[in-house]
Amino acid sequence: MFPKLDPLLHSELRLAVMSILSDVKSADFTFLKKQTGATAGNLSVQIDKLSAAGYITVEKGFKGKMPCTTCRITESGAEAFRKYVEALKSYISQK
Repeated sequence: MFPKLDPLLHSELRLAVMSILSDVKSADFTFLKKQTGATAGNLSVQIDKLSAAGYITVEKGFKGKMPCTTCRITESGAEAFRKYVEALKSYISQK
């Protein structure tokens, strides 16, 4: 039997954001936008969904006079991501 995949992480852009954040301490919005190739509007919506689920934290501030949004993966987000990856591996290993 196949394990259930987390529907929140089963989105290409949200999965990309979680993949990036799992490898870094934090990432700002501009970096995430550049790495994912997403539009600002779409990325913002997906970040809001991940934040609402408690998978990431979002801090808004300024670098000089420029607004800066910084994202970090939470402990529960890291665990959800780990479980999602393990579930995918079980799908791939089925023969």
